[in-house]
Amino acid sequence: MDRPTINENTAAWMAFVWISFGISVFLMSCGIYQLPAELWVKGYMTMGLFFCVGSSFTLAKTVRDNHESRKLINRVTEVKTERMLQDYELKEPLRV
Repeated sequence: MDRPTINENTAAWMAFVWISFGISVFLMSCGIYQLPAELWVKGYMTMGLFFCVGSSFTLAKTVRDNHESRKLINRVTEVKTERMLQDYELKEPLRV
């Protein structure tokens, strides 16, 4: 049987993703800090920022987990089908 390939991201892509994430959180934090509003409004905006970041990670993980589980189910089904075909081919035909 063929082993499934694992597609890993390149180091450049990982660096891009983490740097862009850091820059976006940093700039949003600076924008909230510079906002001409009372402290409680800034606090509310900061909580919203952290909630959006956390829910984005949760959504990405859930989508990835669903994708991975579908790949596993498809692989198990494929193995069962291959085994059934092998069993069928190994049986001798009935002679009358």
